[in-house]
Amino acid sequence: MYTTLITPRELNVLINSNAPLLILDTRHDLMNTDAGTQAYAQAHIPNAFFMHMDTDLSGEKTGRNGRHPLPDLNLFAEKLRHIGLSHSTQVVVYDEHNGMMAARAWWLVRHLGHANVAVLNGGLNAWRSAELPVTDALPSPHIGDFTAQASLNRTVSADDLMAHLNDGVYQIIDARAPERFSGAVEPIDPVGGHIPHARNHCFVSNLNADLTFKDADTLRTEWLATLADTPIEQVVNQCGSGVTACHNMLAQHIAGLEGAALYAGSWSEWCSDEKRPVEKSEG
Repeated sequence: MYTTLITPRELNVLINSNAPLLILDTRHDLMNTDAGTQAYAQAHIPNAFFMHMDTDLSGEKTGRNGRHPLPDLNLFAEKLRHIGLSHSTQVVVYDEHNGMMAARAWWLVRHLGHANVAVLNGGLNAWRSAELPVTDALPSPHIGDFTAQASLNRTVSADDLMAHLNDGVYQIIDARAPERFSGAVEPIDPVGGHIPHARNHCFVSNLNADLTFKDADTLRTEWLATLADTPIEQVVNQCGSGVTACHNMLAQHIAGLEGAALYAGSWSEWCSDEKRPVEKSEG
């Protein structure tokens, strides 16, 4: 059972073993939302199904719930069941760049109560570097027996954060780039800055130069430095829209630090209400 990461070679063994397996291609470009669909049509890992960030891995936007609100979980579970998800299935998710989209799918599958889900370490680039096959053939779906179970995740709402903003109940960890966290620049959302008292741990710091995840010991050392004396159970992960925060959560799990929560609406939801405070900082 793989619950955090899987290597290309390990995935290839699973494919050839005929073990219960569901592969999800989650490639996406925030600036070109058709890019993932187009890339999947050209080539993907054999038997992989495509999941679109906006229509499969996110729900309906209201203008007040962030750029990537969580999808309806019953609908998401049904989508996965109709492409083969059963309770015994190993799910593997991948993207093409730094794992941020795949980590969102990893978190969502866990949110359905399914623990057997892993991110392909290094994504499609690592798969290709290992000289493993790709195809443009569409997989044949079959209906599985999956039904959603109790979530393996914790979530925190904007109201929860507001109620405890100054009492130390939560420690917010922001996964965005330092310049966005500080408020020096904001290329996507209408307001720059961060939630008061948040700490910054940019998600790309979880990665090696080849875009694979750092080893567990390194991640643990770096995350403990960010957390200081904060118990992981007090941590709330957030980012711009609830995507790269999942990357931080995956890194925490690899490091053996489980129990943090996700603020899914993240900065894009937080800054949509002018009554919520905003903090800016230098650097």
